[in-house]
Amino acid sequence: MMIDFLYFQLLIVILVVMLLSSMFRILREYERGVIFLLGRFYKIKGPGLILVIPFVQQMVRVDLRIVTMDVPSQDLISRDNVTVRVNAVLYFRVLDPQKAIINVENYLEATSQLAQTTMRSVLGQHELDEILSARDTLNNDLQRILDQSTDNWGIKVTAVEIKHVDLDESMIRAIARQAEAERARRAKVIHATGELEASRQLLEAAHILAQQPEAIQLRYLQTLTEVSSENSKIIVFPLPMELGQILQRLAGQHNPEDPKSPSEMT
Repeated sequence: MMIDFLYFQLLIVILVVMLLSSMFRILREYERGVIFLLGRFYKIKGPGLILVIPFVQQMVRVDLRIVTMDVPSQDLISRDNVTVRVNAVLYFRVLDPQKAIINVENYLEATSQLAQTTMRSVLGQHELDEILSARDTLNNDLQRILDQSTDNWGIKVTAVEIKHVDLDESMIRAIARQAEAERARRAKVIHATGELEASRQLLEAAHILAQQPEAIQLRYLQTLTEVSSENSKIIVFPLPMELGQILQRLAGQHNPEDPKSPSEMT
């Protein structure tokens, strides 16, 4: 009988220790405990040492740190009927533990599924060029829509970043040809702009030289200096156009093949 009593006392001590250990919980600084009293929401406790009455109260831990979630690759069709494969990364945190536990069954899974469907619907409204070049705008749109949708779950979406946009090989070659054509067009425009600017400068220089005849002579002497400094066997001397006109008139007056006038024959 004495041994049975000792066993009974030992069992009582073990049950008391287990009961006390289950009553006291320690929550870290980034954790909160959602307490339910007989199945009904009671309060939010933590961080630190908290007391939970066994069999009467139940606690659910909630992590308040920012969660980094990888959104799986999604196949979508852009507005210009191009099939692309896009994946992204989602950053969010729990602001209201009560809503995160009560309003949704599994807030992590729900947020992941919502991010996938939202990414397909939002990116499908844009053309391929916008998806490739305007990622900042698309990221902001996705973040705003997801934040509004998860507000009732007590979740704050802080950022959404599109990571990769995968295309078919044929589409990659088409984009490369388009980029090459765009570079050729820009080169032609730059060349034409340079020719236009050069023609304007030459026209302005011609007006200045026409107003100052001495400047033409100085330019003529400078040209002779530049030509003489070159190692060339042939030297071309530029002559003023006025000298050519004078020589042409003199040649026309002394041309022997012209018929004499009747007054000269008499």
